[in-house]
Amino acid sequence: MNKWFNVGKVVNTHGVRGEVRVISTTDFADERFRVGATLYLEHKDFKDKIELTVASHRQHKNFDLLTFEKYPNINDVIVFKGGILQVPEEQLSELADEEYYYHEIIGCNVVTEEGEELGKIKEILATGAKDVWVVQRKNGGKDLLLPYIEQVIKGVDIDEKKVVIHLMEGLE
Repeated sequence: MNKWFNVGKVVNTHGVRGEVRVISTTDFADERFRVGATLYLEHKDFKDKIELTVASHRQHKNFDLLTFEKYPNINDVIVFKGGILQVPEEQLSELADEEYYYHEIIGCNVVTEEGEELGKIKEILATGAKDVWVVQRKNGGKDLLLPYIEQVIKGVDIDEKKVVIHLMEGLE
């Protein structure tokens, strides 16, 4: 059974030539949405995923604009609105050391170098510069925002779902 990963959401059509507006949920938009790439659309109105081949990709404002082979017209793609674009696990690329997929980081327990458990990572904010890891506190306090920089993130163990951090002054 395939494991699927979301890479974007179709939020609207754009123009009349089959272009769709996508809000990207991937760090690798250029790779995921490159011409010739295969994506799968999951939509509540369709029983099965639809296999799509990217025909064009450009960025416009905060959106990725895509067209797909064999879908040249707005009437072909209007039904995709609200759908989620996905890739199967085997399409995930090998990452360099110190690089992680969001799904690997979300849910990790966060502990200080001293061993104090702080909470779990609940989301990642892509700020354009460095990602910020949002930690939901164990004690229910205000979320802790951790910049993904080596002064703060001291160790990541994906298998153990554990992140060791240096709690710098000002982070709390």
